[in-house]
Amino acid sequence: MMNSSQRVNLSEEKTLLLLAVSFFTRIPVRLPTEITPAQLNKTSRYFAVVGLLVGLICSLVYLVSVEYLPKSLAVLIAMAVSLLVTGAFHEDGWADVWDGFGGGWSIEQKLNIMKDSRLGTYGAAALFIILLLKFQSLMALVSPVMALILANTLSRVVATSLIYDMPYVALDASSKVKPLAQHLSSNSLIILLITGLVVSLWFLPLVECFLLLVILFVFRALLAFWFTRQLGGYTGDCLGAAQQSSEIVIYLSLFIFGYSSEALNTSTGIIN
Repeated sequence: MMNSSQRVNLSEEKTLLLLAVSFFTRIPVRLPTEITPAQLNKTSRYFAVVGLLVGLICSLVYLVSVEYLPKSLAVLIAMAVSLLVTGAFHEDGWADVWDGFGGGWSIEQKLNIMKDSRLGTYGAAALFIILLLKFQSLMALVSPVMALILANTLSRVVATSLIYDMPYVALDASSKVKPLAQHLSSNSLIILLITGLVVSLWFLPLVECFLLLVILFVFRALLAFWFTRQLGGYTGDCLGAAQQSSEIVIYLSLFIFGYSSEALNTSTGIIN
């Protein structure tokens, strides 16, 4: 039996999880009327869990669709559901980053462009490319189910981890897309990393799991360097761009590891 202190802690963690779900998805949840800044920062520990939820939903949609439709249509439907479930939240950040970084010279100019709700040439081109890369990658992989779950979870680990050791750009205070949390504690980072590690080990052998984590660690360092060079820190849009680009890196890594349809066309027991 749980004591009163344990019940309070469990209720607090449940609130944090629901808050993360409410912010990063369109799934309706019931939240307490009062949310504190401390809770907002602690919510970051469950961002990977939200990614896992999104991946599971998209995978389920794919599995149902592929029973009646060609794989290409099933993949497109799963991608469309991802956009609906998340409200294209991260895709919006990806497009804004490319508009800002491509069209601005100073930090202030870049941030002003990123705050603009209109879509520019750089953003439109980047959005087209990222969606096409997702589609082609999922089509090339023998198991879109594994890829969707793994990529949606780990990409949010990479994006959220940037909060831990990067400064939030103060000039971005009026941005239309601000991060839910602007501080990531060591405890929250550990929970975030454990979530990603458990999901990775569930789907991948130990060696491939290790290689993928190394790849993502290096890619995270490149993202941090890019954002620091461009803005001196990160914004909410930067985290969205980090999630989207990390998702592609994970798909490509799986392809390199030999999980493509061509490499495994003679294998059995793998979800098509």
